[in-house]
Amino acid sequence: MFVNRKEELEFLNRKWKEDKANLIIIYGRRRVGKTMLIKKFLENKKGICVLLTNDSMNENLNELKKAFSNLTGKEYFKNLDVGLVELFRYLRDEIKDDKVVIALDEFQYLMQLNKGILSIFQKIWDEILADTKVFLIICGSSIGMMESILEYKSPLYGRRTGQWKLNPFNIRGVREMFLRKNFEELVKIYATFGGTPFYLAQVDESLSVEENIKQKILRKGELLYEEPEFLLREELREPRVYKLILKYIALGYNTLGKLADVTGLDRGNLSKYIETLERLDILGYCLPYKKRKRGIYYIKDNFINFWFRFVYPNMGDLEIGNVDDVYNKILDSLNEYYGKMFENLVFEMLKLKIIDFGQKEVAKWWHKGEEIDVLAYNDEKMIAFEVKWKDLSFKEAKGILKDLERKLKMVDFDGEKECYVIAKSIERKEELKALDLKDLERFIC
Repeated sequence: MFVNRKEELEFLNRKWKEDKANLIIIYGRRRVGKTMLIKKFLENKKGICVLLTNDSMNENLNELKKAFSNLTGKEYFKNLDVGLVELFRYLRDEIKDDKVVIALDEFQYLMQLNKGILSIFQKIWDEILADTKVFLIICGSSIGMMESILEYKSPLYGRRTGQWKLNPFNIRGVREMFLRKNFEELVKIYATFGGTPFYLAQVDESLSVEENIKQKILRKGELLYEEPEFLLREELREPRVYKLILKYIALGYNTLGKLADVTGLDRGNLSKYIETLERLDILGYCLPYKKRKRGIYYIKDNFINFWFRFVYPNMGDLEIGNVDDVYNKILDSLNEYYGKMFENLVFEMLKLKIIDFGQKEVAKWWHKGEEIDVLAYNDEKMIAFEVKWKDLSFKEAKGILKDLERKLKMVDFDGEKECYVIAKSIERKEELKALDLKDLERFIC
């Protein structure tokens, strides 16, 4: 199923309409839907998508020969005894001024097999393809390797004509995949499986979210059981240390000091590991409102966060089949987890202006044990939000708003201030400054 990539397709089709050669870089984490996007883009266009492997350069060269043969209808490509540069010369001679797409998927494998591959493609582009109407897509999953293509020192720097980092779905994309689910279930799916299309595709809609956790994540042999392990092994040389750091961040040790104490790692080395995880878009760093230090680290992908919070610490029991024991153990913590992820979702919806109060900025605030879940503000007005994953009585909601008003007075802001409470449901909501799940659902439709 292909959903929610309208902006990406518009970008590719806009570039396709240009009457010149294009070299487009598409990258993003594994399982995020890059190949599906390319295949959708290729519909009704002349072109090929070649899935590269880490077997050998010769194997990949043979796959390209077959693909070029299929594209041109010329059998001789399969028997050519030439290297990459000459192979592309033959292709140019056959396609002449035709507009064609050449998509090279999982390009990072070529970079692993041949350290000089970018220089080879510089030569291919400069001498062979630049004056054609070829639409060359270089696509890859290794964030580190693919971003190196975009750097100033890269041989392809200045040659690319566009690039797109493919991100996981936000809540709107998740809604498109689960149109039959109510919004409470949707929030729980997003909190657990995140926005990566492949992870979401594993969800069995006939089961509850909790039963999906038990059957699709906790059970050895299932596709998601070891997925974060594969992700880290693909990107990192010392996954053991990174797993340790991610486990403790998921468990709430979210400052450099706390992480150094609990992991036993030297602060200098720890900082380097964290910088790598940030560069790979696995970790984020959140600063409190108007502060430049004393922020907290968080895992950006909800599924990876869930896995390190609940799966990795229980891997010993899961490996010997104690699924029921682990499931019952984590069940009591799930509601608290959903609550934290619901708060993050509201933050994200305000950041993306899915919930739009005219805000220019969104932040969190904490100071000396006091905390405000979300602040949304512009030059004239600030709105504070308290987010609760529960059904609130009128009295509870009023009490929360009163306490939020007290805390908001501590926040340094000169303009108008206002407070809102957001919860699953709120009694007599219309009498309060309040939003519930029905309101949030209307925002995403």
